[in-house]
Amino acid sequence: MNLSNLRPAEGATKTRKRIGRGTGSGLGGTSTKGHKGQKSRSGYSRKVGFEGGQMPIQRRLPKFGFKNINRIEYRPINLDVLQRLAEARNLTKIDIQTLIDAGFVSAKHLVKILGNGALTAKIDVEAHAFSKSAEAAIEALGGTITKLK
Repeated sequence: MNLSNLRPAEGATKTRKRIGRGTGSGLGGTSTKGHKGQKSRSGYSRKVGFEGGQMPIQRRLPKFGFKNINRIEYRPINLDVLQRLAEARNLTKIDIQTLIDAGFVSAKHLVKILGNGALTAKIDVEAHAFSKSAEAAIEALGGTITKLK
């Protein structure tokens, strides 16, 4: 084997469609563009959302809703997740860095502790926000909560 007899595998290459090269090619005449009309002309480009003059869907449908620019988005972490994490790593204090190391959140996320699940161990928790039920459950077992800014 040498460089002079290397070839692509069978069926790996295709010849491109050469349109507009005479009627004998079978792709001459209208060059696959059909007869007349705007789309058959050179230089045609359709605007995004154009529906041939019909009222476009984004104008037919009514506007609704809004985006609250003051929304603060938190990553939710439930009490049962904290319980499993504390048991697995023998922790008494869980902070943001612990959650980042465990892979639950990344450094850019804000964390809110929610009250779903049961907590059996006394844990000191550090997070950006807490639900009332989570706060009550942590403090009922003698743990402390610390709200971060």
